[in-house]
Amino acid sequence: MKALVTGGGGFVGGHIARLLHQRGHEVTALGRRRYADLDKAGIATVQADICDAAGIIKACTGVDTVFHVAAHVGVWGRRRDFWAVNVEGTGNVLKACKSSGVGQLVFTSSPSVVFGDEPLCGVDESQPYPQRYLAPYPETKARAEQMVLEANSPNLRTAALRPHLIWGPGDPHLIPRIIERARMGKLVQVGQGKNLVDIAYIDNVADAHVRAAEELGEGCRCAGKAYFISQGKPVNLWEWLNEVLERASAPTVQRSISHRTAYRVGAVLEGLWKVLGLRSEPRMTRFLASQLAKSHYFDISAAQRDFGYRVSVSTEEGLERLIASLGGSTSET
Repeated sequence: MKALVTGGGGFVGGHIARLLHQRGHEVTALGRRRYADLDKAGIATVQADICDAAGIIKACTGVDTVFHVAAHVGVWGRRRDFWAVNVEGTGNVLKACKSSGVGQLVFTSSPSVVFGDEPLCGVDESQPYPQRYLAPYPETKARAEQMVLEANSPNLRTAALRPHLIWGPGDPHLIPRIIERARMGKLVQVGQGKNLVDIAYIDNVADAHVRAAEELGEGCRCAGKAYFISQGKPVNLWEWLNEVLERASAPTVQRSISHRTAYRVGAVLEGLWKVLGLRSEPRMTRFLASQLAKSHYFDISAAQRDFGYRVSVSTEEGLERLIASLGGSTSET
């Protein structure tokens, strides 16, 4: 396999690139700058912006498989910024794949593409897209996913993976942000604390991408389809977060507010941020309130069946690795 990984300098893209390299594939990571860790690992890099159509075409030349991971993420921001990267950028990648003769494309999507405002409990890929979204991120990722799946053809076989709440050593966003907020006394439980959510350890996510690409090149059972990726068993969100915090020697969550209150606060802050033209992220948004208070977990049997996805690193082992990387206490074995 000769692969290109967009967003190759990021958390997910970097793990995919390193896994491909370890397995003997020729891989190039695409990003907006150079990445010392990839250079050190002997992985080729190319500097280009996902919004630069000509640069993406050049990067795809001579490639047979593209992993499109690059995205604009967040619970808040200007819709045009999300649209430019997630929708128009994906369009650039698809055009480049077609003009360069790339045969396979694996797209990193998100389970949030099917999240409106209702709990999702054990749903599979037949779950429809909602009629409205609470934030531009899930809206634009859903449109990008549709574009990728609609582009599937004998000449360009495509698949979309939906990993949920990706975590593990090297995570620059999710866990470090939670720990930082806890230490600042700003972490508050939203809802009753009974909601179950899926999580996905980074090594399992990277392996799922490579397995999907390999299947696209052989049996094509996953061509034109989307797949949920997780640990296979949901966790109680607030109990799991408190365990992470305790193991990381950070204060556990002691305060709580109702989902209704958090949702209303989010709506007020969103309106205020829009009026004032603020670019920072509000402490609460409607999307974040619902994500933190409601259950959202998924059936991963399709990925297991169609391309042999398996949870090679358990949630328990993943937590041990995470805590060790943070310098916290690990369990006795």
